[in-house]
Amino acid sequence: MHQKAKLEKIVCVSVTNDLATDQRVLKVCDFLHRNGYAVTMIGRRKTDSLPFNPSHINAKRFGMLFRRSFLFYAEYNLKLFFYLLFRKTDLLVSNDLDTLLPNYLISILRRKPLVYDAHEYFLGSTEIVNRPLVRKVWAGIERMIFPRLKHVITVNGSIADLYHEQYGIRPRVVRNVPPRLQVQQKLKRSDLGWPDDKKIVLMQGGGINVHRGAEELIMAFQPQYGLKNVLLCFIGGGDVWEKIRQQVQELELTDVVHFMEKMPYDKLMQYTALADIGVSLDKPVSLNYQYSLPNKVFDYISAGVPVLASSLLEVKKIVEEYQVGLCVNSHEPAHIADRIAYMLEDPARYKHWKTRTTEASKELCWENEEKVLSEVYRPFI
Repeated sequence: MHQKAKLEKIVCVSVTNDLATDQRVLKVCDFLHRNGYAVTMIGRRKTDSLPFNPSHINAKRFGMLFRRSFLFYAEYNLKLFFYLLFRKTDLLVSNDLDTLLPNYLISILRRKPLVYDAHEYFLGSTEIVNRPLVRKVWAGIERMIFPRLKHVITVNGSIADLYHEQYGIRPRVVRNVPPRLQVQQKLKRSDLGWPDDKKIVLMQGGGINVHRGAEELIMAFQPQYGLKNVLLCFIGGGDVWEKIRQQVQELELTDVVHFMEKMPYDKLMQYTALADIGVSLDKPVSLNYQYSLPNKVFDYISAGVPVLASSLLEVKKIVEEYQVGLCVNSHEPAHIADRIAYMLEDPARYKHWKTRTTEASKELCWENEEKVLSEVYRPFI
């Protein structure tokens, strides 16, 4: 056993989040571990970070002086550079543009292979799209490095097309879908504290941020819009978490809108599987959002839950191609309420969507995406 450990190759996987809830990166790390790598995940430590101690992954979380803005990214990139400079590694994996520069410099200095995984179209993100100077800096970093990359993956075809149009390099597409859901024991709602006599509409995710449609979804549950015997539940966190909790108080909707803090993925999916509708309402306010394909959409499908989603390009393709639910035409609360009522009013129609989620989940699963991942990482395995 000791000899095997000595021969094991080492990979350093970088993110700017706190590691615990990044399911895509965790799945990639599991893949690399199964293919002979000792894995170190590198991220940040936050005051509310969940414990992170999987036995097969080493974790390095940087304590940060700055928590947001460009100063955070400057501090993080500097710490990441020096950590990687003195860390033994055989392979580098950079996730998103905010970790790319130090990984690229180390790959050149130490002649180590680098895989770049773009989880989003970073230059189109709402955080920087209206900040010209900040965006210019990130754009400069991307223009300098991206054309020189040999191994690039991203999360959907639309983003791959954008990069190909801009740089002449089309990344391989590995969608962020969950593994096939393995239900060890059939749980009841009462086991998790949910009522049996009401329908449950669920929005989940660690990034319930601005422009995700949470505010309008809450407003749709006001009495004038007529949703009866339906509860709305949020599970997760994000930039607007406290704001929407306050909104529920102000609208006097505490009886029909409930909140649960973020939780480990396996536990989260137990709740997901007991919901009636899973909601994803991101708005097309930036290129990044226009071409996004939120993880929660696939989580709902995997759990057998019909989807109500905004009409973003990639999301609409999934919902309509696989017939797993409906898309909204606007974010008006009345329209959202109408779509929820429509999804719940006809048992036969609802059963069709639910049956289709079961069929879709057989194709939209990580086991299938790993086939592409294996091709990308084949030179290093």
